Amino acid sequence: MNQHNRKRNWLSSVICLVLISVLLLLPTGFESAGAGRLKSEERVAARIVSTDDSTIKDTGLVRSGEQSCEVLLLGGSHKGETHRAGNLLSGSLEQDKVFQSGETALVLVSLDDDSVASVSLIDHYRISGEIFLLLAFFALLILFAGWSGLRAVLSFILSVLSIWKVLVPLCLKGANPILVGSLLTAALTVLIIALVFGFNRITLAACTGAISGLIVTAALGVLSTSAFHIHGAVMSYSESLLYSGYEHLNLTQIFMASIFIGASGAMMDLSVDIAAAVNEVVTKRPDLSRVEAMMSGMRVGRAAMGTMTTTLLLAYSGSYIALLMVFMAQGTPMINVFNYKYVASEIIHTLVGSFGLVAAAPLTAAASGLLLAKGGAAAPSPQINPEP
Repeated sequence: MNQHNRKRNWLSSVICLVLISVLLLLPTGFESAGAGRLKSEERVAARIVSTDDSTIKDTGLVRSGEQSCEVLLLGGSHKGETHRAGNLLSGSLEQDKVFQSGETALVLVSLDDDSVASVSLIDHYRISGEIFLLLAFFALLILFAGWSGLRAVLSFILSVLSIWKVLVPLCLKGANPILVGSLLTAALTVLIIALVFGFNRITLAACTGAISGLIVTAALGVLSTSAFHIHGAVMSYSESLLYSGYEHLNLTQIFMASIFIGASGAMMDLSVDIAAAVNEVVTKRPDLSRVEAMMSGMRVGRAAMGTMTTTLLLAYSGSYIALLMVFMAQGTPMINVFNYKYVASEIIHTLVGSFGLVAAAPLTAAASGLLLAKGGAAAPSPQINPEP
């Protein structure tokens, strides 16, 4: 790869690093939420020294009562101290947890001046395991893909920070989630694809197809949600958000935004695959005409779309396996199943996202053929993913 294209790749990496740094320092405006309460509380890890289950009552599958544990605080201002901690059971398998000696828990330490007023068990401590899993994923990615893997790590971090520091705070402040989500997703699409290819014609071709697919998905998502009479309350914890003092939020618009945000990754993936394939073809065959290059991209798109749509289906329906089992166990008629609002919302997610994929594939192929093929010229297209 020539020096000019190498500079383009480094430019995209530098831009990504600058944006990550800015986002890390960017205040969300919600840092002071619960500040008064947090001054008298500490959330720290604690080791379970012993447990007392004598007051727990088992009634079939339901467990109620309170588990009393002796815990050793592993952090905070009272690190190393041992206290009694309560674990109240409400009879919910989803919410309740029971601890065993030797396990690590996340506890809430309530303070009274400089002394510990009470200690409550929140849940099992999972932070260290999550960090290990994330670092192992990053290490494997970099080990396998080298500099390309490092750029993929940057895109991952940038996406997480963009959602947490930009999308979520703006939606909480009452900004239009469809507008904010579409602009943020389009910007991330450009930056992430640029991290793969650099700023060149391949990136332009892939972005053209991906963003076109996003536009189609956003438009169909808005229309389908309204036509199916889906309320945004179908999203988990959405009603809790309203009751937390954010009753002004439009949950339905947030649901509409979640449709194209959730499908954006698949469209980005498909567009990159097609653009990379067309680039490889025209690099090996610089005499290939633009029409022939487009048709090559179309064939790649047809092959990829079959698995991509299934990917969306499995991604969205995987979390609803228990619901489907309930329907079957109770003998629910299929007309009721498909008419149920939660099932209808997943159908919208899957089919609208698939529409976006179908739109993105030919548009990416057309843009790749026009931008990358030389129509008989000898100059090759830029290479992909150089190793500096």
